[in-house]
Amino acid sequence: MNDHSMSAKDVVALVERLGAHGVDACIGGGWAVDALLREQTREHSDLDLWAPAAHLEQLFVAFTEAGVDWVFPWPGDRPWNFVLHDGVRLRVDLHLYEPLPDGSLHYGSVVARGSIPADALAGRGSIAGTAVRCESAEWAVRCHTGYPARDVDRHDVPLLCLRASSRLRSVPQAARRRRKGPFSIGVSSCPTREALNLCHIR
Repeated sequence: MNDHSMSAKDVVALVERLGAHGVDACIGGGWAVDALLREQTREHSDLDLWAPAAHLEQLFVAFTEAGVDWVFPWPGDRPWNFVLHDGVRLRVDLHLYEPLPDGSLHYGSVVARGSIPADALAGRGSIAGTAVRCESAEWAVRCHTGYPARDVDRHDVPLLCLRASSRLRSVPQAARRRRKGPFSIGVSSCPTREALNLCHIR
């Protein structure tokens, strides 16, 4: 049984604490989807969080104040991606990145030289009425695909694509190419075949 739970109140409190310590945090995962939708659509067992590697010291201070200072061993733990928890209920899946000179963000091993576009973490949404920075809609869909779909993926991706498509239908065709913001994608532009399949789940 999974006893971990991150409520909207927990997320807002933690992000505000991080901000008070100068940590430029960005919400990812399932909470990013709900932030983009501007409503909580399901329960969340953890919080995926992106942060600059250079802010790690301040982040640890903030997490320690919140009691989230235990390492939670997880398959695939790496220096840039590991899980912290409070020993009781709160759990954070942390993703550390570094800005590159070309404007992209380095994430992963130096050997692999992986990078992601800065726009991936430029989404805007809200949780419990509080404005937050989060993954973009396109990146949120991409991060929910590329592996065997889980129940949460079957829940999150269709909602995100449906909401994006619904908003785009109210925008004139010429303006769609210029549209920017958290819902700049539609079902037809979900980035992978897996995403398209999920978006058509009934």
